[in-house]
Amino acid sequence: MKHFIRPAKPTEFNQIGELLVEVFGNIPGFPTPETQPRYFDVLRNIGELIKRKHTQLLVCETAGTISGAVVYISHMSEYGSGGIAPKEIDTAAFRLLAVSPQHKGKGIGKSLSQWCIATAKAAGFKQMIIHTTESMQVAWGMYERLGFKRATDLDFMQENLPVLGFRLIFNK
Repeated sequence: MKHFIRPAKPTEFNQIGELLVEVFGNIPGFPTPETQPRYFDVLRNIGELIKRKHTQLLVCETAGTISGAVVYISHMSEYGSGGIAPKEIDTAAFRLLAVSPQHKGKGIGKSLSQWCIATAKAAGFKQMIIHTTESMQVAWGMYERLGFKRATDLDFMQENLPVLGFRLIFNK
């Protein structure tokens, strides 16, 4: 089945927010809306997060439906994480990558990641930063296959959740 990546429309923000809450809220071992309500409020209100100048919400559309989403950031001051990541220079990032349960295993997460990587390379960035957690082993494996390496200097705590940094250095 063919899918394509495009910027999200403001009329889709609520639907995307609910998708993010559903996906992240159902990861075994990940915090829940009850244990980290502020985090899930950010997900639910994704339209607020992307009002920044260097932040873009993208969707993957498959057969006319939103099958996945990701937030691409082209200036680290807008990344919104703890730790040192927001101070990185010549760096792009993506976060909040989610694929709808009905579309898992169809390459959508990989396509969204590759879009972000290609966009960052084309813009001349030296590296890309992402974060994940121990409970996100499927995503972790995909990121490593795409060339990301663990970067412990980027790790931070989100309330009581260890958030683990990864870095992909672009070769010129």
